[in-house]
Amino acid sequence: EFCGTTCHAVMKPEHVAYQNSAHARVSCTACHVGSGASFYAKSKLSGMYQVYAVLANIYPRPIPTPVKNLRPAQETCEQCHWPKKFYGGQQKQFNHYMYNEENTHWPISILIRTGGGDPKTGQTAGIHWHMNIGVETEYIARDERRWDIPWIRVRDADTGRVTVYQDTKNPLTEEEIASAIIRKMDCMDCHNRPSHKYQSPDYMVDLALLTGMIDLNLPDVKRLAVEAMDGDYETEAEAHIGIANYIEKAYRIDRSDVFDTKRLEIEQAIIAVQEQYSKSIFPEMKVKWDAYPDNIGHFLFPGCVRCHDGNKKSEEGWVINTDCTSCHIIMVQGSGEYRQMALDEDGLEFVHPDDPEDGGFDDIACYECHSGTQP
Repeated sequence: EFCGTTCHAVMKPEHVAYQNSAHARVSCTACHVGSGASFYAKSKLSGMYQVYAVLANIYPRPIPTPVKNLRPAQETCEQCHWPKKFYGGQQKQFNHYMYNEENTHWPISILIRTGGGDPKTGQTAGIHWHMNIGVETEYIARDERRWDIPWIRVRDADTGRVTVYQDTKNPLTEEEIASAIIRKMDCMDCHNRPSHKYQSPDYMVDLALLTGMIDLNLPDVKRLAVEAMDGDYETEAEAHIGIANYIEKAYRIDRSDVFDTKRLEIEQAIIAVQEQYSKSIFPEMKVKWDAYPDNIGHFLFPGCVRCHDGNKKSEEGWVINTDCTSCHIIMVQGSGEYRQMALDEDGLEFVHPDDPEDGGFDDIACYECHSGTQP
């Protein structure tokens, strides 16, 4: 209550996102403070300056990340999550709607190889191999956001083998390595937005279409809703007015036939877009999806590709894997005549909806085009 409402203006983005997160029933202090007297004292000392910054109105907008004094994941996340747990495959469906008049549904169902496990059982594979208790992974980042990672060291606890990977295009010098801060990889390097995730207009509108908050039969509504959310607004109130005006005007002037026959559906769509905006964009604090990149996946931000870009090579000649099927397999994709279902465990080759016949886009990472609004 104190974190979310007493400092309401400052912490509103974090509080709203937290209430809509997977950790909504976990207290703020469980992650931001944890157990033990030492970190309790540290959090109180840190909080004293934060209170002063709020009273003096000198806090940054948006609040910068990553949080440098956050406790290691082993002392917070792993108090609930079991690092030795092995997961085979977990199915996840991404529901995209296209920017066309029909708002065409284009689902992609993926089997995610979560993996993990305990070396004693022989199960140490998949994405959670990175947190395998038998392997220690360290890295050096050139930037505050930890996007530019030119140096990675992997240490196998059983064999003692140490492998260092360097960026072949822009490697660090020996002097740079000697003076750099080496970070031990933990959960937060990928799951960096576990409770305060700010989704893009593209995602929020897709969710509203999927759940029926917005009528799919409204022509071009995906495009119009995303454009309305992506407007330049100074306050939440101004955003709500701008969203309503933008969508209403688009149908009233450009599609008067739709405006006359689907007035109620248009009003419902406006309300839904306003609600989605208020859940993920906070103009007063300059908070939105691109201010806080999410390192899971590689759709809007580099994420996995920070290391898995094909440029990280060891002296022995080993290259960090770039095979997409190491992490996920496409089981079903597309719609209508282009709908495909996998017939074997190898899955499907990705097909982009803008070029379903030829595939295309093979040499372009998703985040190079996708920005959270219309590509």
